[in-house]
Amino acid sequence: MGERKAYPSDLTDEQWAVVGPFLDAWKARHPSVSGHQGRYSLREILNSIFYQNRTGCQWAYLPHDLPPKSATYYYFALWRDDGTDQAIHDLLRCQAREKAGRREDPSAIILDTKSIRAANHVPAATTGKDAGKKVPGRKRGLAVDALGLIIAVVVTAASVTDTVIGVRLLDKVVEHTPTVTRAWVDAGVQARPGHPRCCARCRRRGGQAIRHQARVRADRENGGWSSRSTAR
Repeated sequence: MGERKAYPSDLTDEQWAVVGPFLDAWKARHPSVSGHQGRYSLREILNSIFYQNRTGCQWAYLPHDLPPKSATYYYFALWRDDGTDQAIHDLLRCQAREKAGRREDPSAIILDTKSIRAANHVPAATTGKDAGKKVPGRKRGLAVDALGLIIAVVVTAASVTDTVIGVRLLDKVVEHTPTVTRAWVDAGVQARPGHPRCCARCRRRGGQAIRHQARVRADRENGGWSSRSTAR
């Protein structure tokens, strides 16, 4: 494939030097996998994915000097489903933390949620209304480290409580980042006494979450989550 004019979303040589070896190793483990009969390099596939992500265009409207939808979405879906995109994200997060003088994996995280109004075409079955903020749509829960780098994401209907989302986030964190021993959350994320789902999760972890006017600190000790209020 000949040279083309670069798009602002294209990988630089320096960026490709970081993720390229990872994808080359992935390709070596999957020699029979091909969504384009070898016409496009994995770097160009990534460039095409990043273009769609940055511009928000429909897959079928990708520029014709980038790999087409048939090749781009093939790898996008494949890497999403087999965890390759998550592995690349984790690799970059670890490198960013090391560059900032921190350990590869965090020991503390911050949980927060945000309700977002859904577009008119979004299926009603996947949306709800945030009882507190009165926002109809979806709710996004994030677990980030002290640098603001994403550890885990949960997306639900806006009607789902912050407590339920907080528990789901902690489940993901425990599974994928076992080094985390402490979580800072807003007072809206709480395990209320008598809440069956939260209490069941807390019993399995050997701890419970409690509410405080300012914030809650959840500590993971001996494989379980406990919590302490942090008045200031």
